[in-house]
This record gives sequence, structure tokens and C-alpha cells, in this order.
Amino acid sequence: MARGRLGWGIQNNKEAITMPTCKAMLLNLLFIGSLLGFDQSHAAGDLTRRTQALPDLKFGSEESDYAVSQKEYQLETGVAYQLKVIADGQKECAFQAPEFAQSIFLRKVEAGGVEIKAVTLVELEFEDAGEAEIFFLPVKPGTYPFYCKGLQNKGMEGRFVIK
Repeated sequence: MARGRLGWGIQNNKEAITMPTCKAMLLNLLFIGSLLGFDQSHAAGDLTRRTQALPDLKFGSEESDYAVSQKEYQLETGVAYQLKVIADGQKECAFQAPEFAQSIFLRKVEAGGVEIKAVTLVELEFEDAGEAEIFFLPVKPGTYPFYCKGLQNKGMEGRFVIK
């Protein structure tokens, strides 16, 4: 029995010596790899700051108070976008897209010279002519409606399709 305990203690000592050596070698290899740029394949920068501008979403036009410039936006998950929402002021427009808001990472909203940073976006309310720009990153595929609240039956609606 004493031999078993003695043998076990010796084995643990060998493991105790080899484990730190292996860890040290692995850390050195990782460090050298990072110097050579192996880590760059996974760290290409902040994706939310390299946005693609979408065509403006305009509510109202000279032809119709109820016009919508874009009825559909095709988007991809993992691609950052910026969308300017513009109301010409002929009709009050409370722009909403609740399901879409839950399927994106919202970076910020810019309106009237102010940057607004929030977790989600409930509504952009235009009582007069104005514009706001939304910076976001889609994270959940699906088809999500957008509309001016209460004016959907007049055609002031569309959809975001995220693939």
C-alpha cells in the first residue's frame, strides 16, 4: 500500500512538472501566432462602423401624401446598414417596425444634430417634415413589416427582409 501511495505521488510530480511546461509552450505558440497575424482572421474590426447606405425611405411625395419610396429592403445578417427615414410633412407619420426592432442590433439614431444611443427603437414620430438616420446590424432572419401607424390602409407600409 505504501508503494501505491509513493508511486501515485511520483506520478503527480511528473504531471505537475509537465503540465506547466505544456501550458507555457502553448502560450508561447499563441503569442508568436498573434505576432504573425493568425488572429486577424477572427478580429477584422467593428462591423457596426462599416455601414452600407440603403436607399432613403421617404414618406409622402408631390404625387401623393401617402407615397412610400421603398416598399421592400433586402438585408443580410451580419452586415451593418444605415437608413435615412424622411417625412415630407404632408401627413403626420409615426414610423414603426416593432418586430424588426427586435431582430437588429441598434447602434444609434441620428436626428436633428443629435446622436441617440438606445437598446431598441419603438417609434420615429414625424409631426412635420423631418428626417432621422438609423444605424443597425440585422441579427435575426425573417420578414418584418414597417409602416406609419394608422396609415397602413393608405399604403404607407413596406417590409424588411433579412436573410
